[in-house]
Parts: sequence; structure tokens; C-alpha cells
Amino acid sequence: MPPPIRQSDIDACPGALRLHTAADGPLARIRLPGGRLSGSQLSALATIAAEWGDTHLELTSRANIQIRALDRADPAALASRLAESGLLPSPTHEVVRNIAAPPVAEPYLRTLVRVLDRALCADPALAALPGRFLFAIGAVPVAADLAAIPVRAAEPHSAGTPADPPGLPDTRVGPSPSFAILFAGADPGLRVTAAQVVPALLIAARAFLDLRADAPAWRLSELPDGPARVAAHTAERLGTPLAAGPPPEPAAPEPSIGLLAQPDGRQAAGAMVPLGRLTTAQTTVLARAGELVVTPWRGILLPDLSPKEAAGWLPALAEIGLPVEPGSRWSGVTACAGRPGCARSLADVRATATAATRFVDGRPVHWTGCARGCGSPATPHVRVEATPTGWSVTVLDGGGAPATPAGDPGGSGTDRLADLVAAARRR
Repeated sequence: MPPPIRQSDIDACPGALRLHTAADGPLARIRLPGGRLSGSQLSALATIAAEWGDTHLELTSRANIQIRALDRADPAALASRLAESGLLPSPTHEVVRNIAAPPVAEPYLRTLVRVLDRALCADPALAALPGRFLFAIGAVPVAADLAAIPVRAAEPHSAGTPADPPGLPDTRVGPSPSFAILFAGADPGLRVTAAQVVPALLIAARAFLDLRADAPAWRLSELPDGPARVAAHTAERLGTPLAAGPPPEPAAPEPSIGLLAQPDGRQAAGAMVPLGRLTTAQTTVLARAGELVVTPWRGILLPDLSPKEAAGWLPALAEIGLPVEPGSRWSGVTACAGRPGCARSLADVRATATAATRFVDGRPVHWTGCARGCGSPATPHVRVEATPTGWSVTVLDGGGAPATPAGDPGGSGTDRLADLVAAARRR
């Protein structure tokens, strides 16, 4: 039985041009395919937030950036600023450029992200995709509608064919990357070459739109038998049979923090961003980097560094309040916007999370101001939800397992709530 389908034809997912009216004012969401942006682009966003918003940049679980409280922003001026900084390459497709990728990705995966982004924006029909529809290139810890995840092919194929996107690896010697195409997390056995990845994803996205015309849905999983039907159509169009194959690579199990080795031999420096909010002072320092990556854990990563550069960045990040050690109390802690930003929220979520968070080496925890649970991880975690009488603490194990109540402190104090959350995370 598929999940309930939202019947409204209005896609309220915010974008850079289609602002969301939140309780604290208009909200803009800027899509960052693969989570990547330059230091100058980060600086441009920080300037917009300082001049027109609440001065903060919010990082999302899909590795995008939001700016809140944009009451003083003229929409045309905002669009112009974003376009000048290269953050609005396609006004018609700006809310559908949802492409996730591993923060520490091999160069050919980065190339595929760019190729998919360009191809997506070049197809007028795909501007009709819902703003929630998510692509993924590589294994990521978020629930993608369509994902291309590397596997190791049994037989090498010749690289450099005319269909190969520029920059893909030369695989004439040794096994080559092949990809599993996953449909709402399901693996029906569709395996493709690197050159087929983008065509396969576009075929599948168009098939979703065709099926959605008869059964309104925001996500592939909401369509009756959607994953299986779209997979069969995609395989038929590609002329590739559905068959059991090598398993796709798993997603990285932990956030990308500290010194990180890249596949190309360089290093990256990663940091947590407490509750996913960057201050003006923090963005001023981060903007000195040539390139940055927003991670699905609402963290920040500085890629493509020499070992000396990466080691030098770690103390600089820690000095501005961005933890670089796994022992931070912010490890694994996320939260929705809460009050005053969200009218549905029953509490000031961030303030309570800040007061009640301790270091716990256990399950991630997500704090939410209402039953909607915006921003909740797709993976097992502890959910701390505001209720009319206080807070409930629940362990969510995923995979269809029932939720396990871990306590309801009601109106009890912060210390009691902190104890319950810590105990639930250790289960």
C-alpha cells in the first residue's frame, strides 16, 4: 500500500524565485547540485542574508541553503543577485535542480552531477517535476527518487566513446564503474554504464511525470507501483534487461568531519555546523575557501586541499564555532526551524535543543516542533517532538520497524528531557 497522496496540484516547495511565506517572513531556498558552491557564491548569499534576511544561512538535509526573513528583499533584485553569482542558471528549472551526491566524491561523480544538472535544465518538460523530487549521483544518506550508485562491473568497457560525458575516468585498463539505478530506494536490477547514467535518469523522470498525470504525487514512492513501473519503462527504453547484478556501494555511515582523504589523493577539511545555521562571522571565514560543499548532515566541507592546507583549516574552523572533532556535543544533532520561523511549531526547537544537547556516542537525534517532522533523516534516529503538553522522545529504527516510545517528559525540565534523549540515543 503506497503512502497517502497529497491531492493538491500546488507545489509549495520553496525556491529562489518562488519564496515560501514562513512565520518569520519570506524564505528562499537555493539549490546546490551536489552541495557545491564557491567561496564567492557563499559570500554573495551571506551578503543577501545580512542585508535583507535574518543574517543566517540555513543548511538543509538535501545540502541546499536557505535564507529566512526576507521581508526587505525585492524579488527581482534577489533574482538578479543570485543570477550574477551563478546560483540561478535556469529560472524555469530552479526548484527541480535537486541533485544529491557524496560530499567526498570522485571526480567522475562530480562530472556526472554537472552533466545531469545541465541536461535537466535543458529539457523544458522536466520543469514540471515537483520541488521535492530528488536525484542522487552516488550513495547518499537521503531518500532519493532516482539514484545512480556505482558498482564494480564484471567486465570492463572502453572509455572515451562519443556518449561519454567529458571528464569520466579512463577505464580501458581494469574494471570500470558501472551504476545501479535505484527507484525510490528499490533496486530492480538495472545496471548501466557511466555514459548511460544521465539518459537513464532523464527517461525515468519523464516516465514519473507521465504517471503522475493520472495519480498526483510529489515523490515516486507515492505512485501506485511507481518504482516498478518506472523501472520497467526505463529498462525498455534503454534496451537493458532487469537482472540481478553487483550491489551498489553503501552510503558513508558518518558525517564528513575532520581531515578526509579524497579519491584523487588530495584532502578535505570537514566541520559540523551546529543545528545547520551559519552566522555572518562564520561565512566570512569560510568564503576564503575556493570551493565548499554543504553535506547532507547539514555540515560544511572544504575540498581539494593539500595536506598542509587541510590541516591549517581545522583550527580555523574550530575557532569560529564549527566543531571538527567527533566528540562535539553537536555530533548527530539536527533540528527543524521551530518557532519563531514556523507557524506550525509548538516550541522554540533550536533553543530547547541547544539547552538539552549533551555529547552522546550513539544514534543521531532530530528535534522537531510538530508531527510533520520536517528535515527528519531517512535513516534510524531518535525523534524528539514538541507536543501540546511538552516533548515526546521516540526511537525510529527504519526499515518498517515500529517506533519505540522512549519517554514523554511532558512539562518537566530541561535536565529531565536531556536525560531521556541521551538514554534513547544509547539504545
